[in-house]
Amino acid sequence: MNLPDPPPPLLAFGAHPDDLEFGCGGVLARESRAGRPVHLVVCSRGEAGSNGTPALRTREAKHAAAALGATVEFIKLDGDAHLEIRAAHALKLARLIRQHRPHAVLAPSLVENQHPDHWRLGQLVRDATRLARYGGLRELKRRPPHAVGQLFFYAVSPDAEPRDTLPVLIDIAAPDIVAAWTAAMEAHASQLQTRNYVEFQLARARVNGMRAGLACAQALWPNDPLVFDSLAAMARSARRF
Repeated sequence: MNLPDPPPPLLAFGAHPDDLEFGCGGVLARESRAGRPVHLVVCSRGEAGSNGTPALRTREAKHAAAALGATVEFIKLDGDAHLEIRAAHALKLARLIRQHRPHAVLAPSLVENQHPDHWRLGQLVRDATRLARYGGLRELKRRPPHAVGQLFFYAVSPDAEPRDTLPVLIDIAAPDIVAAWTAAMEAHASQLQTRNYVEFQLARARVNGMRAGLACAQALWPNDPLVFDSLAAMARSARRF
């Protein structure tokens, strides 16, 4: 008996321990509950943050990943608020892409009007998705090349939303998905001392849902044009007016 192949994993990158949960946590919860392996890569431990120690924020991120049904790892680049765009960093991220061999990759948007670590990491991930498929790079020879199916960007705040690209809206309205996402955000209790980020993100999701006749939706922005086998695959759009 031939068992169906497991779905290819989703690989998501965040600059700080809470970025993924606040920026695209609903999408992560939806994908994990659909049976897709979800792996989070956090590129600092939030050591420059106003609230919470690196050890505390690491623990919070682990609890949040568990709530989403995801696995998580932490890697060291330049440290919180010190990230620089370097070829060595892009190669390090490309190794992870070759290791996990995801179909889709999520990264922070490239809009500069946000925490500088966010857009710089987005650029590094974009570079890494290209490097991961080049067969001749000696630094990556230990693993075979891998081409991702699609790179999507997420926005942690409205200011970080790209203005020149239409978003893809992901339906996250199912109660169990919203509950898992909310639990993941609430796991970052140290960051909720300054602002009610949970309600802020839920409100954004409700507005996105209203655009498409849904209760809640999260937006992603594709790096490349989306390709469909036929018009039938494009079931609906967000135009409701």
